[in-house]
This record gives sequence, C-alpha cells and structure tokens, in this order.
Amino acid sequence: MFTGLVTERGRVASSPSTSTQGGVRLEITHSEALRDRLGIGASLAVNGVCLTITEETVVDGAAVSAVEMSPETLERTSLGDLKAGAEVNLEPALRLGDALGGHWVQGHVDNTVEVLECRELGEHVEMAFSIPSALAGFLVEKGSVTLDGVSLTVSKQLPDRFEVALIPHTLEVTTLGDRCPGDRLNLEIDVLAKYVHQALDARGALG
Repeated sequence: MFTGLVTERGRVASSPSTSTQGGVRLEITHSEALRDRLGIGASLAVNGVCLTITEETVVDGAAVSAVEMSPETLERTSLGDLKAGAEVNLEPALRLGDALGGHWVQGHVDNTVEVLECRELGEHVEMAFSIPSALAGFLVEKGSVTLDGVSLTVSKQLPDRFEVALIPHTLEVTTLGDRCPGDRLNLEIDVLAKYVHQALDARGALG
C-alpha cells in the first residue's frame, strides 16, 4: 500500500530488457536513503506501478534496484515505453505508523491516460487528461486520483476529460512538470470508488 506522495525521482539505469523469466527487467538508480527502506522482495511504486525488488546492486557508487515487469504490467501501464536515463517517480511501501498524507494507493494501475493540455498559471499548472470511457464513472470533482504515482485531486471533470491543478512543489519533486500534450501517464482510480461502484452495480442501482 502507498500514499501517492513521491519520495524521490529515480532514473532508469538501462532500457528495459527481456528477462529469463518471461517478463521484462527494469533497473532503477536511486538514493542510498531509499535503498535503506528497500530489500529483496520489497514493494516499490515506479510511476505508480507496484513492483517487487528482485535484485539490489551498487554501480559506480549509486544504488540500483532491479524489478521484474509482467506482460500484464506492460500491457496496462506505460512502463514499457521507458528508456535509459528517463526519470521516474518512486515511493516505497507504507510502513506501520507512517503518515497518510495523500490517499490509499494500491499501485494497481487501471489504464493509461493522455495529456491533452497544459496551462501555466504563474508557477502553477493546470493539466487536462483524456478519460477512458470505462473509467469515467469512477471519477468525481474534488475526488482523489493517482497519476504516475502522484496523489492528486480532480479539479474539474468534463464529458471527455478531467483536470488537475499542480502546485509548484509537485512540479519540482515529481516528473509531472516535464509532461507535455501527447504523453501517456499511469492512472489509478481511488479504490473506494471501485468498491462503491461494485456494490451499487450488484444492487442494480447503476441502471
């Protein structure tokens, strides 16, 4: 479980490569402080995708963690598009007693969304995204949503798009400030919305 509060930006050490286990191997460089939170078998959210650490090494004095991406992960997320040198948002799993500053995030990406527009308002940015038709009913204005692992609030919802407002701090500490129209981001719907939707559907309340 995660909170959607990015701990740091990591960097892809080398382009994803086919592993011997039928998936794709991804190596990520990060700080030693984050390495102290991790270990073999630990969970790490990479651009919002919950992955398992399979190997830890040190390369040229830098901490490197390797993860294995399954075919399902590659199909549903944008991680397969990563290249060597790309920056990624990283968050280790929530520990008992940690503050829940964002919202409950599972790291289970529902789909990818495309950046439609970026509007600069001083040092702030309003960003608009496409809405997959199957997920439109799970979004609500002022509700929570996770984009590339960042916990955000839906500031506006229209029939064909939704928007979020990014403050300077978010633009500085995450990769969202580097995103442009046409880019794909990983979307995770609030898990509470999923349970409510399922319960209503089971009662025939959704029509």
